[in-house]
Amino acid sequence: MVWNRHLVRFLVALPISAVLVDSVAGIASVHGTSMQPTLNPHSNAQRDVVWLDKWSMLSREPERGDIVVYISPTDPAVSNIKRVIGLPGDVVKTRNYKADTITVPKGHCWVEGDNRRTSCDSNTHGPLALGLVYARVTHIVWPPKRRTRLQPHLPDDRQCAYYSSV
Repeated sequence: MVWNRHLVRFLVALPISAVLVDSVAGIASVHGTSMQPTLNPHSNAQRDVVWLDKWSMLSREPERGDIVVYISPTDPAVSNIKRVIGLPGDVVKTRNYKADTITVPKGHCWVEGDNRRTSCDSNTHGPLALGLVYARVTHIVWPPKRRTRLQPHLPDDRQCAYYSSV
């Protein structure tokens, strides 16, 4: 009888947990060096583990300076972590894209890694559809000595040439 009660609790908790992890929040291990020095500052050391806020992405779009997680536009099986540089209507100075500047189209954003030498980002694949963005990175949770809240900010050299009022 006790076994059945535990089984029922488990079967009830399993879908609730799945919903929470899928649409509310989660954690992720950061791979690669494209977000150095913000994430994984020591490429040969332990990887950062970050907190993903998925819930807020359901009610509002990302803001300039947010670090976001999105489905890769070139490989849907891969998720990437980058910083939002520009929003729809912004004029962004690109780094080796097709043009020196680009106006971010409606329904898109411009994302870049903090480490321009190793980042595959909007300078490679162009403006990113906002529908591919599914989480905001808000905290480093591991390792303990790096535990901190990540504040949205734009690096000084990545300010837009023009900000839309959107």
